[in-house]
Amino acid sequence: MTTYLLALDQGTSSSRSIVFDTQGRIVASAQQELPQIYPRPGWVEHDPHEIWRTQLTTAKEALAKAGLKASDIRSVGITNQRETTIVWNRRTGAPIHHGIVWQDRRAEPTCQQLREAGHSNTILQKTGLRIDAYFSGTKLKWLLDNVPSARAAAERGELAFGTVDSWLIWQLTGGKRHVTDVSNASRTMLFNVHTNQWDSDLLALLGIPASLMPEVLPSAADFGKTAEDVLGGMINIGGVAGDQQSALFGQACFKAGMAKNTYGTGCFMLMHTGGHFQTSANGLLTTSAAQPGPTPQFALEGSVFVGGAVVQWLRDGLQAIEHSGQVQQLAESVPDSGGVMLVPAFTGLGAPYWEPDARGSITGLTRGSTIAHIARAALESIAYQSAALLLAMSRDAVANGGAAVSELRVDGGACVNNLLMQFQADLLGIPVVRPACVETTALGAAYLAGLSSGVYQSTDELSALWKAERRFVPTLDKSRADELMERWERAVRQTTAH
Repeated sequence: MTTYLLALDQGTSSSRSIVFDTQGRIVASAQQELPQIYPRPGWVEHDPHEIWRTQLTTAKEALAKAGLKASDIRSVGITNQRETTIVWNRRTGAPIHHGIVWQDRRAEPTCQQLREAGHSNTILQKTGLRIDAYFSGTKLKWLLDNVPSARAAAERGELAFGTVDSWLIWQLTGGKRHVTDVSNASRTMLFNVHTNQWDSDLLALLGIPASLMPEVLPSAADFGKTAEDVLGGMINIGGVAGDQQSALFGQACFKAGMAKNTYGTGCFMLMHTGGHFQTSANGLLTTSAAQPGPTPQFALEGSVFVGGAVVQWLRDGLQAIEHSGQVQQLAESVPDSGGVMLVPAFTGLGAPYWEPDARGSITGLTRGSTIAHIARAALESIAYQSAALLLAMSRDAVANGGAAVSELRVDGGACVNNLLMQFQADLLGIPVVRPACVETTALGAAYLAGLSSGVYQSTDELSALWKAERRFVPTLDKSRADELMERWERAVRQTTAH
């Protein structure tokens, strides 16, 4: 009997569900947009009911398209937008407030206080994270401090906190399980990644009652069963990982030194560092990788805040194109960017710069510059930012006795752009490899679910399933690539010079 795996992929802008066969091939998929809520500048929220509604609708739709029922699915895997923070009432299941999305900056004053009080190094050593409003801990504190009577209810043990995976599992199991996995827990700034437990000192520091916190399991584990009435039968939930760690897993990057970059709204690059916890000397974060078993596994991570979103800006802000697909054609209508550099620091700069006050800039304009040159510079900015990340990772790896990254596996929406991928390989001087299945985030969750439910015996079996669709080999002279990177760094310095 053929066994199928169902992956629920709950992202920032949409909810998706994908049915995979045991070879990791897509059988059917469904997707729905998720509305964004912007109560004021710098604040971003989601309605938890909408997260659940859209996710459940797509799961049912994907099963229907595949012509399958609950009994045909061996296991469900969940992958999710990370750091987004939801608190709900344990008895009624009702959220006490909208979810506060990872992009939201309202907790920055708390972060500033923590930095000024000298907690940066303690938090870095325990969690691998820099103090930033990006992570869940300070968002959770904000909810307890600002939602009427929330703190009192939390002290009485009446509330549950979770990232999106925990919220979905609570709904799927009819409120029976309040759990998360190590990869999501590691993004809260409340989790000790060495012991794989909530850290009582960090909870106390932010005034968070331990009773709020979900149980933490490995990424391939028994997360419970779906309630009978949810998908028409009980299905085991066997895999959970935050979206970026799930993509690293789906790319079969299981060994130290293997790296992937996801080109989405932002870009997220992760390099596996094995069982070795290393802090970065180059502005990267240390994070728990998806863990099939109880042994801690780590990765270095860097985030580019504006990746593919720069194409949306060309479309909606500059109105240079009508739809995103036109950007490659416009960029290819000129041989190069004509010296134009675009730094899309619309919301500051992420790793390895960490300049929250930087703002976007276009430099190198001449009388001969056209919208095509700006479009090309916009596309190239995605590759420049990613190259800066990978070079930082390689420096960290070498400093820790490892090898520099030798190839980059890529996924996400913008990786289908051949011009961008070739330029990425040219800047890095190493092959950029696009897999046959670019839905690696959902695939990682399916693989984790398959491991825990016995569909797969080991990660070696998963490595054998990974197939490349195209390799982009560098064609640019190294000295020319170095010169381009130096020009990019100069442009970045101009955005941060106040």
